[in-house]
Amino acid sequence: MHGKMKAQMFYAPGDVRFEETDIPQIGDDEILVKVRAALTCGTDLKTYRRGHPTIIQYVPSTFGHEFASDVVEVGRNVTKFKVGDRVVGANTAPCFQCDNCKSQRYSLCTNLQYLNGAFSEYVAVPEHILKYNYYMIPDGLRYEYAALLEPLACAVHGFDTLPPRVGDYAVVIGAGPIGLMFMDLLHLAGCRVISADLSDHRLELSKSFGVEATVNAGDENYIDQVRKLTDSKGPQIVVEATGFPSAWEAAFEMARPGATVLCFGGTKAGSKVTFDCRKFHYDEITLKGVYHHTPYHVKWALDLLASGQIDGSKYISGYYPLEKAIDALESIGRQEGIKYVILPSGTKEDLGLR
Repeated sequence: MHGKMKAQMFYAPGDVRFEETDIPQIGDDEILVKVRAALTCGTDLKTYRRGHPTIIQYVPSTFGHEFASDVVEVGRNVTKFKVGDRVVGANTAPCFQCDNCKSQRYSLCTNLQYLNGAFSEYVAVPEHILKYNYYMIPDGLRYEYAALLEPLACAVHGFDTLPPRVGDYAVVIGAGPIGLMFMDLLHLAGCRVISADLSDHRLELSKSFGVEATVNAGDENYIDQVRKLTDSKGPQIVVEATGFPSAWEAAFEMARPGATVLCFGGTKAGSKVTFDCRKFHYDEITLKGVYHHTPYHVKWALDLLASGQIDGSKYISGYYPLEKAIDALESIGRQEGIKYVILPSGTKEDLGLR
C-alpha cells in the first residue's frame, strides 16, 4: 500500500508533531495493519517527556506501543494471517539465540526486536514479532480491550514469579494501570488484596479491582496501617508498582517474615535504596525484580482477556482522536484516568464487534 498517513511523530523530548508521513512499506514476511485502537501508557508519557534509549532509535519516529488493529496487507510469504483479520500482539519479541534466551530468560533478551507506531494510522509488523508474539483477536473481544495485551503480559510475568496462596495478604503499592492489573491477578488467585497509593482518587478506583482495603501512602503511619490490616504481621506478598525508591523501601519494611517483595516499578538510572540487612536475613525476605514480558506470558494475558477473567472495560477511562494523543498522555500524567483509547481511524462506535 502506498500513500500518506496521519501520525504523531516524535522529534525530540517534548517535541511531538501531528503530521503526515509515508505509510510503511512491508517485506515479504511482514504484514501491514490499520490501527483501530491504541492505548496510553506511562512509558509513552516518559518517552514524550524524556525520550527513550531503545524504543526511539531514530528521529523523527512514530511512537506508542499498545494497539489492536486490522490486517490490510500481507507479504507474499505470510500464511499466519490474511487481509481483514483482527490482530493484536506484543511490542517486542526475543531473539531465542542469546545466552539469556537459551536460559529461558526471554525478558532479558539482549537482542529484543521492538515494534513502534501505535499513535499512527498504519503499522508494519516485522517478521520476528509476527511469528512469535502476534495473535488473532478472539471473537467477542473488543479492540480497545485487546490492546491491553502488552501491559497485562508484563503484570502476568511479574505475578507468575510470586507464590500467591488463597488467603494471603497482598499489598500493591501504586494504583496506576500496572498496579491495578496486579490487584486483579492477585484477587483472582484468592489473595486478600490491599491497595496503597498517594491519590485518594486512584484508591477509590482500585476498589473495582478486587481490593478489600485501601491505605493512603502519604499518611505518616501508613505502614502501621498496613500491619493492622494484616493481623499485625504484615503481608505475605508486596508488589511495588510505582518506580520510586521510597516505595521500594516501604514495601520491604512492611513485609512479614517469609514474605516475597516484588519491585516491579522501574526507577531512574542510578537510584539507590536502603534495606535493613538484619530483617532481610533473619526474616528470610525474598526480594526480586521482574522486567517486561515473555511470549508465554503474552499468550496467558490474551487468554485472561478473552475469557473475561480480566475485564478490559474497567481500565478504559475515555477516548481521544489521534490528533489529541498528547492531550491524552498529559491527562495520564495528571493521574486523571487509568488508560485512554486513541482512535487513529474512525470513532468509538466503530470499535463494535464484528
